[in-house]
Amino acid sequence: MGLESHIDQLNEKHKKLEETIADELAHPGHDELRLMALKRQKLRLKEELERLRTSA
Repeated sequence: MGLESHIDQLNEKHKKLEETIADELAHPGHDELRLMALKRQKLRLKEELERLRTSA
């Protein structure tokens, strides 16, 4: 798998996490622990994307 392909996959995962977080926030009584885990996951993806972009 090429670097660009890997970056594209990570971008897609990041976008899906954003949508999942937005969906979770739309529900009253959303699960804060799940939301925090999703946000952490999204941050890790963002950091990985930045690392890959700067090393490319």
